[in-house]
Amino acid sequence: MANLSRQDDSLPSSSKDNELEISQQHPPRSRASTASESIKAVAIYEVVKGIGALLGAVALWTWHNDLERWLATATASWQQAFGQLLAPQVASAVSIAQQASKNWPVFLLLIFAYASLRFLEAYGLWQDKTWAYWFGVLGYGIFIPIELYYLFASPFDWFKLAILVSNIIIIIVVYRNMKRKGLI
Repeated sequence: MANLSRQDDSLPSSSKDNELEISQQHPPRSRASTASESIKAVAIYEVVKGIGALLGAVALWTWHNDLERWLATATASWQQAFGQLLAPQVASAVSIAQQASKNWPVFLLLIFAYASLRFLEAYGLWQDKTWAYWFGVLGYGIFIPIELYYLFASPFDWFKLAILVSNIIIIIVVYRNMKRKGLI
């Protein structure tokens, strides 16, 4: 047995030391940590959207009986603090909230379903799951034509442009990562 040499024994000792040093500096990555930093940023964005939806659901549930008064107060406070900044979005949110207060149980279910999808996608992206990449690209991509239509069909709005640009950036980030991973 003493005459049998291992294959790596034939390497000079400095090579062995270098290989050991490199392997200690760069330990193998686990499957759960292979998501890129950009994908993790998208996952965090999804979590923020999910939390925002849940906060909206809590507000709807808490104030659905007295929503009209609360909306009037909130709108007046917004206009006092910010003037006409995002006025169309505030008016749209008020209109949606008024509709939601009439059918609040249905809207709560829709909000919880939306938040669940956001959290599910965030989990999948963070865990580097293939289905989450496809879900992200398709989920954001489906709204691009609608966002373009509303951007050009109605008066120009910086908020709509910002949403369109952020969605395009997310699609590019996810697509590039899909291509890097060989999914496309």
